[in-house]
Amino acid sequence: MPVPAVPDTVIETDALVIGAGPVGLFQAFQLGLLGLSAHLVDVLPQAGGQCVALYADKPIYDIPAVPVCTGRELTERLLSQIAPFRPGLHFGHEVQTLQLLDDGRFAVGTGSDCGAGPQFLARSVFVAAGVGAFTPRRLKVPGLEAHAQRQVVHHPEDVTPFAGQRVLVVGGDEAALLRAAQLAEHPCATQVILLHRRDQFSADADLLARVAALRAAGRLQVVIGQISAAHTADDRLQAVTVLGVQGDEVLWPLDVLIVCLGLSPRLGPIVDWGLEMERKLLRVDLATFETRLPGVYAVGDINTYPGKKKLILCGFHEATLAAHAAHDRLRPQEHGPLLYTTSSALLHRRLGLTS
Repeated sequence: MPVPAVPDTVIETDALVIGAGPVGLFQAFQLGLLGLSAHLVDVLPQAGGQCVALYADKPIYDIPAVPVCTGRELTERLLSQIAPFRPGLHFGHEVQTLQLLDDGRFAVGTGSDCGAGPQFLARSVFVAAGVGAFTPRRLKVPGLEAHAQRQVVHHPEDVTPFAGQRVLVVGGDEAALLRAAQLAEHPCATQVILLHRRDQFSADADLLARVAALRAAGRLQVVIGQISAAHTADDRLQAVTVLGVQGDEVLWPLDVLIVCLGLSPRLGPIVDWGLEMERKLLRVDLATFETRLPGVYAVGDINTYPGKKKLILCGFHEATLAAHAAHDRLRPQEHGPLLYTTSSALLHRRLGLTS
């Protein structure tokens, strides 16, 4: 097919990294060392992948030279490490289409609940999607999806914009309790309700004590039950009906519904890209970590090969070899001896250590 004209809204880059977990972030670092520009796209609202989504504050003990760090700390260090290369970071978008063009570049389209997202023309693509795109579990209540991203939000990173409104938080794990507590503690808090299907919650002892204190002080109300209906007027969500454990129904007026029912991974559109798969994993060349489609690489938990181990450390190794393979493919004229960050003046300039 002919190469399409490039609209102003399309971002051109040497590499597009799908997934901003630890391996995706380290992929961007290795690409930056080699002088390749990179953009990262992740369906989650922040970097870190499952390290932040599932165990942000739990310890990790097997990162080289780091005796212990949390998933959040590891992510922050990796973001600091890639900062000199200024990669583009695009959160809250899912990569939906990948098309190989006649000139060897890839047209990549993204989207979100709000519609089309950024579009890319990339000379190479790195799939670092872990076990799949982590997407929020939804409430299957008719009428709620129409208010997504306006009044119905899933796992918001910052709850400050909702302070001072009537907020109903749904969920019983740490994510739900933390957001309910933050809202109830805000100086502008009005009505904060935590809704869960049973009076049992999963969180660390400190957070449970924090929620109990807010309940005792009357700043946070806990309701046991499930949403059974949504009520809309003038194109706005006005209230929900909550079905209690005894079969009673109560109408709760609200301004904002925050849903924290956990995250579930799914492969999504990757299965339609014509890549060779084995048990929902991408098969790769062990020397380059390239998939069956030249120019498309897979690193981290999303790939498979003989001897594969699903460890962050292994993902870092894969990202390094994949970056060098892409560099040799895109810039064969620059192929030469391996450079080391301890002694290379070129790498020092790229890292911003010298001018």
